[in-house]
Amino acid sequence: MTGTKAKVTADWVKPACHAGRIARIEAYFSGHGYEPHRHDAYAIGRTLAGVQSFNYRGSKRHSLQGMTMVLHPDELHDGEAGTEDGFQYRMFYIDPALIQTILGGKPLPFIAGGISSDPRLHIATEPLLKAMDISLEKLEEDDALYDLAQALAVVGGQRVRRRVTDYQAVERAREYIYAEFNKNITLDALSAVSGKDRWSLSRDFRVLFGTSPYRYVTMRRLEYCRQLMLAGFSLAEAAIESGFADQSHMTRQFIKTWGVSPGRWQNIIRKGPA
Repeated sequence: MTGTKAKVTADWVKPACHAGRIARIEAYFSGHGYEPHRHDAYAIGRTLAGVQSFNYRGSKRHSLQGMTMVLHPDELHDGEAGTEDGFQYRMFYIDPALIQTILGGKPLPFIAGGISSDPRLHIATEPLLKAMDISLEKLEEDDALYDLAQALAVVGGQRVRRRVTDYQAVERAREYIYAEFNKNITLDALSAVSGKDRWSLSRDFRVLFGTSPYRYVTMRRLEYCRQLMLAGFSLAEAAIESGFADQSHMTRQFIKTWGVSPGRWQNIIRKGPA
């Protein structure tokens, strides 16, 4: 072959390497994928390439690249390629009980048609649709669950009720993060420190400090990491000391936050003004 990319013909399914409470897969199918079946969980995913076609609630649906699929629990569906190029996608399966721990007894959100291009759902599902070799911290997973439940509710047409926030409780959680950011902080630990239930705390933290608990932890780690780098620590040492799993984990967060790699940032700081 000269100058052309070989067409993928072998079907494959790759589960996430690190199992959490949420099952995640990435898959490719060149033609027929699944016979009609149903789950007792939400099946939520994104088409990465090709056209993903499936029968759902009496109609043929076609998910294009970048679209978000939200298949309601216990709804019959199948799956196949919409074109001869096949389709690739990522999907996670989430127990409705997890969503209800956040929504607290509201009707389970329903996304009409099973496919959405709403940017709020795209953003909310992003953390749970990472590559299968990337693990999720427990606090990161809880943050993603909260955002997902809220996005499903809003996009599904539910009204958001205003609630009174508890500043003192959230401030206790914030102070704990400052003291322990390089440890393995969980939402359970923050709940215990604050005296507030997990999901009320998660909601109030966002309202009062403009970001999620996990993001707040990550920023404290990154700030400390930069201090260590300036003090002469290697990138790997700074990453571990700051509480990241490893250097690659820190690098992904560094670039996501500041738009440059930690190595490049370190070189720029060392050079100083010309």
